[in-house]
Amino acid sequence: MINASASGWIDKFFAEQGTSKALVKDYPESFYERIRSTGFVYGHIISFDTQKPIDTKGWISEEVSKVALLNTLYTTFEMITQESDQKVFITTALFFYKKIHPETFNLLKKILPEDNASQSLEKLINERVKTNGNAFSKNFSHIVTNALLFEDVLAFIHYLIHDEVPLNYLKKLEEAIVSVVSLALKTKSNPSKYDDLLTKLFEASVRFTKFSNVNVENLEALQLDYFSSVLEKYYLIDMAGLAMWSDEKIEQTEASFLYELAKVLKVNSTFVTESIQSTDLFIEKHKKEIPYFNYSNPVKHFYDQATQTVVVLITRNKNRLLKELSQSGELMVLLAHSTHRDLNEKEKKKVKKQLLDICKTIPSLTIFLLPGGSLLLPILIKFIPKLLPTAFNENLE
Repeated sequence: MINASASGWIDKFFAEQGTSKALVKDYPESFYERIRSTGFVYGHIISFDTQKPIDTKGWISEEVSKVALLNTLYTTFEMITQESDQKVFITTALFFYKKIHPETFNLLKKILPEDNASQSLEKLINERVKTNGNAFSKNFSHIVTNALLFEDVLAFIHYLIHDEVPLNYLKKLEEAIVSVVSLALKTKSNPSKYDDLLTKLFEASVRFTKFSNVNVENLEALQLDYFSSVLEKYYLIDMAGLAMWSDEKIEQTEASFLYELAKVLKVNSTFVTESIQSTDLFIEKHKKEIPYFNYSNPVKHFYDQATQTVVVLITRNKNRLLKELSQSGELMVLLAHSTHRDLNEKEKKKVKKQLLDICKTIPSLTIFLLPGGSLLLPILIKFIPKLLPTAFNENLE
């Protein structure tokens, strides 16, 4: 099983998937349709467009996003170059990210000289799926950040075809997305409670554009003729449709905006009809799983996301964690007491200090030592007693 949070996951991904026997030649419409059906375009990934299915049970959303981005870039590489050599792809992807790397993003400094090519790409992808904020804003803006990963795919296609990426390409693409979404929200006849949240989510997710600085009054002012690729046009329409769906339905005036947008982009109106139907079907089916549509307040949202991450980390490191815990007699006693009474402040400090010492010895748990990790520590303390033998928990007898 792939562990996208550990070094070597790219090599393992390719080892498990193997080399394509038949390169895909039905690009670009069918490619976009397949990728959209996985949820990659919508920012909620439910599957992968791979030869062999991948079991994501126990994965956190960030790990799913990393594998999805890698696979989509590789699929694009195969279609454009008709080449399936994975080593060539990795080298090409590295050169691509160096080309589009903004100085302020500071990704490449994270790559150590001794890293091999796949490990270097892992670090770049790892940073790309994250937001530009802290642990709180990262969880707060997760859904839109992952939707914007398709920007990388579009830029990669441009790079493969032209062997370069204009320095302002991603900036122009982001400006177009933000402007189209902004106009779409203005068009809505019945603004919803999600609209302000959507604006904040985009603001936290973009890398080159300030959402608040966009002041476009109509589609004609956008100069969308800069985008000639069918995929770029499809993506802009789908992002506008996704923004409009935030109130759970698309009114006639909103649908008219999408058809007008397609006309400006010179896209057949049948795609708009299909886009509305696909977006509606996808969200209706997966709405209960999409954080954005289940948002209540930022604190609860952060806690839910953080809890999921901590539970996964504990589960994956259960044996190692239990071994370390068993070697700390006092900590085991305090954890046992915590199952049937509240610990006093002195005991809580002892538990915290000894747990942090244990986390230092387990690489995957060093997340609790990072800035903001103290916010996650209570969640760790809460779930550890569930790992202990029944004899340590009188409430389970």
